[in-house]
Amino acid sequence: MEQKSSSFDKVLSSWDILVIAFGAMIGWGWVVSSGSWITTGGVGGAALGFVIGGIMVFFVGLTYAELTSAMPQCGGEHVFSHRAMGPIGSFICTWAIVLGYASVACFEACALPTIVTFLFPDFLQGYLYTVEGFDVYASWLAVAVIVAIFMTYINIRGVKAAAKLQTLLTVIIAGAGILLMVASAINGDASNLESQMFVGDDGFSMLKTTLAVAVMTPFFFIGFDVIPQAAEEINVDLKKIGQILILSVVLSVVFYALVIIAVGLALSGPEILASEKSAAGLVTADAMAKVMNSAMMAKVIIIGGMCGIVTSWNSFLMGGSRALYSMAESYMVPKTFSKLHPSYKTPINALYLIGALTILAPFAGRKMLVWVVDAGNFGCCVAYCMVAISFIILRSKEPDLARPYRVSHYKIVGALAVLMSGFMVVMYILPGSDAALVPQEWAMVGGWCFLGLIFGFLCKQKYGERFGLLVDIISDEDAAALQSTDEEISVALDGAIDAAINKILTQRKLNMA
Repeated sequence: MEQKSSSFDKVLSSWDILVIAFGAMIGWGWVVSSGSWITTGGVGGAALGFVIGGIMVFFVGLTYAELTSAMPQCGGEHVFSHRAMGPIGSFICTWAIVLGYASVACFEACALPTIVTFLFPDFLQGYLYTVEGFDVYASWLAVAVIVAIFMTYINIRGVKAAAKLQTLLTVIIAGAGILLMVASAINGDASNLESQMFVGDDGFSMLKTTLAVAVMTPFFFIGFDVIPQAAEEINVDLKKIGQILILSVVLSVVFYALVIIAVGLALSGPEILASEKSAAGLVTADAMAKVMNSAMMAKVIIIGGMCGIVTSWNSFLMGGSRALYSMAESYMVPKTFSKLHPSYKTPINALYLIGALTILAPFAGRKMLVWVVDAGNFGCCVAYCMVAISFIILRSKEPDLARPYRVSHYKIVGALAVLMSGFMVVMYILPGSDAALVPQEWAMVGGWCFLGLIFGFLCKQKYGERFGLLVDIISDEDAAALQSTDEEISVALDGAIDAAINKILTQRKLNMA
């Protein structure tokens, strides 16, 4: 293990890390998918499903909270899994999470110009080609590429600049969501809920449809784990970091559940079905238009969803670059990815790589990117499971490790976290499940694994014993203490050398006399 002081600037406040995590979890799904959630489980069933899914993610979040406070280093999962499982386990875990972050960032680059078409129907101009049934237009590509360049530039300018953008957009998202909730509570019709609280004829079928929603929900909560990636840049008490991470999960659960209830109050069952089958299929936006009695207000929700896309994109670009940086620091991928910008202290080459992928991704069309993001979500769930296992291992392996945020009943929490995250992984693998990967997605997972093997083999050959070296970041206080000790040793050595020289010179003078 190698020790050094952090190369990053500690600039993120409590608010910054809260909006980074919350913004990552609240993307476009609450605008585009609310109708399918309700038709699957009913208003009550869908809201309850999100609570159940949130509880599943909550236990995984608890393991992250403790480990982040104990090891506040850039890379998060990389450090946790390395301390618990060694370099091979760490490589698998971190490479999986990089796939997750990069894939979501690429998907958002396609999702953003797609939303612009909802706001401006005549936006699509200059037909170029078709990929898997998706028509690619010059105007659509131009918006995607320009925004991708801007997002990469913002992240290169520093994590604080990215956090400021995140704050602005998260406030807009929250404002749009709260406006919908308040308007639905005032102008909505409670009788709409009577016929669509749950889907099913009996208790068992209602439970089944509720769980069908719950199975989908963890994939909408991916993003809280961005906090550990930027741990070295957080200027907050270590115990508080864990608390904020958990708070971000709770706020996301509440937000999703209240949006579902608001849509249920605004629209009846037939209206939700009609909205889903419309050209836009934006049920949440139609709910806002009805309760505000204005078609223009639907665009407020669409703008909120657009901001959600950018906040997710911003967070995952940040997380992916830090994960790649941490792998490069451990000589697991080419060392060039550990280079920091001389002024902004950001992993510039890692950002260039992921930024380049987001610029190129739109050229593949939206359908292919859906496959990529599903493969990436699978990678995230694999990493979650490995972190949960690392949590249990480290409680046994390093019981005296300082844990500012310490989870009570760790065996129960750890077991539930492993079971919950493992369940998500199984749902991606199990044929016939709603989340099962299709052959194209398995091909992408396989390709990513193959690329990882190539990187691992080449770096092992090039760096030898340094491959998998864990760099331990020491605190500023410890670094100052070490520097002080070094200075004291240096002064003592200088004094000893001077005394020895004087003694030799004195002896020579005596001999000459």
